[in-house]
Amino acid sequence: MTFWKRILINTVLFVAIAGFFQSSFHVANIWIALLASFVLAILNAAVRPILLILSLPITLLTLGLFSIVVNGFMLQMTSYVVGRANFGFSSFGMAMLVSILMSLANVIVSNFFAKNGTNGE
Repeated sequence: MTFWKRILINTVLFVAIAGFFQSSFHVANIWIALLASFVLAILNAAVRPILLILSLPITLLTLGLFSIVVNGFMLQMTSYVVGRANFGFSSFGMAMLVSILMSLANVIVSNFFAKNGTNGE
């Protein structure tokens, strides 16, 4: 999938998940969700590889489950950059739950695009 498709999909996911968890996850509006998606993409490109290398021993010990914690931390950093008043979580556990839901939804959407032959176009 292209960069902009993934940004738009993450924007829709942020709004949808915030609708399900209104008391625990807050997104002010669609434009903040778009900004958060863009910030998350930048942080995933710049900071996440470093965190994955630093956390490699514990990730191996937990058979990869520690990557959920890294993803939750990336969402918390996104919340800090965008502003907690506009995009925030009630707890770190909620950030990890949102990261799990977003990962599952991204896998489903990526498989849909791959099966339709539109992957990368």
